[in-house]
Amino acid sequence: MNSWPPVETTVPDRHPDAPAPDTELPEHYAHCFGCGDSVEHGLRLRATAGEGMTVRSRFTVTTEHQGAPGLAHGGLLACAFDEALGSAVGHLLRRPAVTAKLETDFLRPVPVGTTLVIDAHLDGIAGRKVYVSAEGTVEGTTAVRARALFITVDLKHFVDHGRPEDIRRVAENPALLGRSIDVNP
Repeated sequence: MNSWPPVETTVPDRHPDAPAPDTELPEHYAHCFGCGDSVEHGLRLRATAGEGMTVRSRFTVTTEHQGAPGLAHGGLLACAFDEALGSAVGHLLRRPAVTAKLETDFLRPVPVGTTLVIDAHLDGIAGRKVYVSAEGTVEGTTAVRARALFITVDLKHFVDHGRPEDIRRVAENPALLGRSIDVNP
């Protein structure tokens, strides 16, 4: 991988309302494939706030997540990293953001029945661009590395581009969101 972040950035400050280290983080949306509990065969990724600008996530690979026999599907591993990296951005900066670019390096297979531990770190901010990187280990051995560019957006982005029935469902039942959203960060 090339130099990261690829542009000059500032080191982000942890938002004053960010969860304290060792706090278990809630799902951000009940119907999220990455972290939601309402998705039958979703990843059900679980995350904990870390020190500084870090979040640790855990994803247990089930038979529903395999590609090759007995091994996690690479696309689902990329999805797990997208979720873990996005969790770091959302929880530590308390700003809505969307994935603009995600790069993954698969170093070792991740077997069904194992738990991938993903340590994500906010690396820098340049305007609306947020650079994040992560390393995933299985039983202490690095299996996957990733880095991503997220773009902070207004909540209007989700209203304008989300399905109206889903937006309406959240408006009627805000408990579908795992935490309150800062409307004017």
